[in-house]
Amino acid sequence: MRRADRLFQIVQYLRGGRLVTAQKLAERLEVSTRTIYRDIADLQSTGVPIDGEAGVGYVMEAGYDLPPLMFTHDEVTALVAGARLIRAFGGAGMARAAEEALVKIGAVLPEETRAKAAKVQVHAIGWRISEDLRELIDRLEDAVDRTVRLSFSYRDKDGAATRRTVRPLGLWFWGASWTLVGWCELRDDFRMFRLDRMDDIEDGPSFKPESGKRLQDFYRKMDAWGEKHL
Repeated sequence: MRRADRLFQIVQYLRGGRLVTAQKLAERLEVSTRTIYRDIADLQSTGVPIDGEAGVGYVMEAGYDLPPLMFTHDEVTALVAGARLIRAFGGAGMARAAEEALVKIGAVLPEETRAKAAKVQVHAIGWRISEDLRELIDRLEDAVDRTVRLSFSYRDKDGAATRRTVRPLGLWFWGASWTLVGWCELRDDFRMFRLDRMDDIEDGPSFKPESGKRLQDFYRKMDAWGEKHL
């Protein structure tokens, strides 16, 4: 690990006003405690508000964070390309946020890194996504955040329609289409629903996450399914 990366990681571990010992930092970063003592001293000398001492632990003033000055070329490319993809294919709110993020990225990066961001030649044009779909993405994202059930009519690939009540858990983008991942109360199992096959959507009562019906449970099920089919 580069020393600059290690210093950045130390700040991240100390965020939130948590007391962390040099020994714990050394274990996490796989260096000696002497190296941690030296790194802490260097950070303090540059104005990072870290208090503490050897043998007791270190704590950083809540709310402090480092500006994003340590991005590599590949990281800048990933950030810019990702924001452009969301701007093109995400919901209306996502698209606005992505545009603002691109502006902020350009504003806070040092000149050399900002020039690299301007040269990223990865672009996306969202001419295939309608405003209605953008609004639907935002609505479903909001339902996921608020943990409220959704009731809607759904057409399968053969055109057969059913009425579903679903606990929305997340949104997946497949390049050509968006899907909603959720716990389907009709099927009593996880299901993925294409957004372009959903209609007559209504908000339902809120729900509390239950073991076996959460997004992490869905991921575990997908992992187990993948292992069986390797």
